Amino acid sequence: MRIGVDVGGTNTDAVLMQGSQVLASAKCPTTEDVASGMIAAIEAVLADSDAPTSEIHSVMVGTTQFINAFVERKHLSPVAVMRIALPLSEGIPPLVDWPDDLRAVIGDHIYMVKGGFYYTGAEYMPLDEEAIAEAARDIQAKGIRSIAITSIFAPIRQDFEERAAAIIREIAPEMNITLSHQVGGLNLVERENAAIINASLMELSQRAISSYRKSLEVLNLSANLFVTQNDGTLMSAEVAEQSPVMTCSAGPTNSMRGAGFLTGLKEAVVIDIGGTTSDVGFLLHGFPRETSDANDIGGVRTNFSMPDVLSIGLGGGSEVETGDPVSVGPSSVGYRILEKARVFGGDVLTATDIAVAAGQCDIGDPAAVADLDAETIDQALDEIHHKIEGAIDRMKTSAKPVPAILVGGGHVLVSRPLKGVSELHRPEHAGVANAIGAAIGQVGSRIKRIVEYGSQGRDAVIKEVSDQAIAEVIAAGGIPDTVKVVEIEEMQMTYLQADSMSLKVRAIGDLALED
Repeated sequence: MRIGVDVGGTNTDAVLMQGSQVLASAKCPTTEDVASGMIAAIEAVLADSDAPTSEIHSVMVGTTQFINAFVERKHLSPVAVMRIALPLSEGIPPLVDWPDDLRAVIGDHIYMVKGGFYYTGAEYMPLDEEAIAEAARDIQAKGIRSIAITSIFAPIRQDFEERAAAIIREIAPEMNITLSHQVGGLNLVERENAAIINASLMELSQRAISSYRKSLEVLNLSANLFVTQNDGTLMSAEVAEQSPVMTCSAGPTNSMRGAGFLTGLKEAVVIDIGGTTSDVGFLLHGFPRETSDANDIGGVRTNFSMPDVLSIGLGGGSEVETGDPVSVGPSSVGYRILEKARVFGGDVLTATDIAVAAGQCDIGDPAAVADLDAETIDQALDEIHHKIEGAIDRMKTSAKPVPAILVGGGHVLVSRPLKGVSELHRPEHAGVANAIGAAIGQVGSRIKRIVEYGSQGRDAVIKEVSDQAIAEVIAAGGIPDTVKVVEIEEMQMTYLQADSMSLKVRAIGDLALED
């Protein structure tokens, strides 16, 4: 047995699963401290199933806690930024494109160091180890505990980043160190930004993961703790403490993975309607389609792997204005829906109230919205469906109608056929698809390199990289017989010399649940 948990902005969902069977599910309000809401949700599924805690092997948690902290500029740590690239890259210094309020939090602690490689892996400047040691002593004297290290073309050659980390640990063993090649892609500035974001969140991550562990202790669960990543795969709690930035899109990813699992569809548009927002994305091969563009996280440009998701301000807690015309959202009562919505005794008209008044669901007290006239209800429903149809249209890659899956606690808002959709699925347990997506998480590996096929040949190079990806999955706990390559992407690097290709290989496998 295993438990999947998804901590959202409005609700914390939990499911208990055995194999492919959902034994119990629960939805509880998210709490400010996160942990108590998580405990309540897990307690609910355990009570509903009567499952002995000794039979629970693993708990998989998906959370938006870290990315919310960055977007809201809360609980961030100051970061020392070390770039190993001189004499190159002086023209665009670190943090140059960051919002002023974020720079004020992160601080202006920048260290430019000599050393670097070309894209071929050939060294153009040896590493200045003395400069790194001097920087480490200065950083320690300032009382800074987090550092982001970025070396030019580090995804090709990690040597300098790893050597710099070793030097810093000798001088300041207490330092939280983020290496850019572990969190970002090839582009220097975007990869550096991702490393800085990660470093700013590490102390928060360590506190949060500690609270998750304590929650399991309170529940008398000796289960293994995993955290879901942006691509729907799992990482151990220990890795999550070091890589919080890799969780920033876990919520939408879990919902899409859960939607595919519940319907058996491998390719479909997924509409996840929560309490505050609706996330629309595409499933390809059973996993979320990844964005090919640089990502903007809290006003900072990055390039790490994220699902291609469009979020709109529409959810069960969206506030409804009954003027002319009727409007729905983007403002929302969020997790306060149980006290603010009219059907729960509040005085705010929400999208959930509209759904109840229309007879689409039996929630709260229908008498509280009996005064709504039919025209207001109809106009609000028109607006809800129009917003969803617009989001679907923006995410489609062709005019051809596609299958769609409705999930999330707010899926009851949809009561009509949707334009651009060939068939609409509303599976059982749709309301907790995000927690199911966490519970079914697999182990994954993604390798991206610049390669030259040359005399070795295309097939041999792809096989070499694929074998490495498979080996990484097995090393991370994947069951060897289940590991497979699910994606190979090649792109001609026309701006580089020779016959250079950007090669991305992705492998996944089922998690070994045996002790």
